[in-house]
Amino acid sequence: MENFSLERVDSSEQAKEFLELPKTLYKDNRFWVCPLDSDVKGVFDRSKNKKFQAGDAVRWIVRDSAGKTVGRVAAFYNREDAATEDIPVGGVGFFESVDNQQVADLLFDAARVWLVENGMEAMEGPVNFGSRDAWWGLLTEGFEFQPLYANPYNPPYYVRLFEGYGWQNYFNQYTYSRPLKAGVLNSSVYERSRRLNESPGYRFEHIRLKDLEQVADDFLLVYNKAWAFHSGLKPMEREDAQKLMRVLRPVIDERLIYFAYFNDEPIGFFIMIPDLNRVLGRFNGRLNLLNKLRLWFLLKVLHRADRIFAIIFGVAPEFHGKGIESGMIHAFESEVGRGSLSRYKSLELAWVGDFNPIMMRMVENYVCATKHKTHVTYRYLFDSTAEFRRAPRIRSKKRIIFSL
Repeated sequence: MENFSLERVDSSEQAKEFLELPKTLYKDNRFWVCPLDSDVKGVFDRSKNKKFQAGDAVRWIVRDSAGKTVGRVAAFYNREDAATEDIPVGGVGFFESVDNQQVADLLFDAARVWLVENGMEAMEGPVNFGSRDAWWGLLTEGFEFQPLYANPYNPPYYVRLFEGYGWQNYFNQYTYSRPLKAGVLNSSVYERSRRLNESPGYRFEHIRLKDLEQVADDFLLVYNKAWAFHSGLKPMEREDAQKLMRVLRPVIDERLIYFAYFNDEPIGFFIMIPDLNRVLGRFNGRLNLLNKLRLWFLLKVLHRADRIFAIIFGVAPEFHGKGIESGMIHAFESEVGRGSLSRYKSLELAWVGDFNPIMMRMVENYVCATKHKTHVTYRYLFDSTAEFRRAPRIRSKKRIIFSL
């Protein structure tokens, strides 16, 4: 048995090794896309990540006998999030390792002990110390496809490392894909859309960049109405909604973001963006000034981002069951039919949890998209005698889908 050593990340040099390890592990993998260094650093920056206000995070690396870094992991908890669960649950994420169960076990043991010391009774992984729109789940199917921006990618042997330690499947996350062409939606979408468009008060349209501040306010209104019915999730503040739109602004294509209105009040949204992973891979994680200019040129001039990433979809609860989602989907498809989105070849919707069968049916039967990739969120109970239960299903007609 080889000798490996575990080190807690306490120095800038160790933090750099933590960040750089994937670039070594995946250097010959043509599907992996190097995430932006700033995105990963931001997760562990106490001045940027609000999760630290009621929690903490720690990182480790593992070295082999020659001193080479061969594994990494992070563990974290947020007491407000943990209080929403049946038992306090912490998180484990940013796992990377050579194909060695001993290395994986060292990392998972370190995370488990630290989480126990901080009052947790279970851990989920691989997950993010933040929202579900990034770094959430272990890829188990779809290794031959390029990941979406900030979506996890890993080699197949990670499944064996997780399950060999004793992690259990808490829920599946499905990414759906469909080619971008008009006339392929379920007939009921067209019928529902026709009825709504003939009904007084309803309208469906894409945004205008010049109105982005109002777009943020409209988004906030619908988001928080839908959020009120999601246990364990907090309403968004106006500052956060405005910040989200400012962050998205450089990559927004206004014909990819749709809102539904009734009597001029926002009642639903369907937000998509060009997938940045189509162009970010060449930057090796570094988004300096030169690469920002290159990114703008590749996106806005050469139109190299040919895949659309659907990131969030929501309808205010009082309008559930009225076909609002059909109206927005049809408005988008109409734009596709006019040829103004010809630069894009496909649409991917990520992620849809298997605990939300209503949304799965909508994506499969109405959007006519097919399962493209599968990620798994695992859970590990610290009490080995406790009964393991998978994530409870959503049974009400909540019309909200997230990549997060």
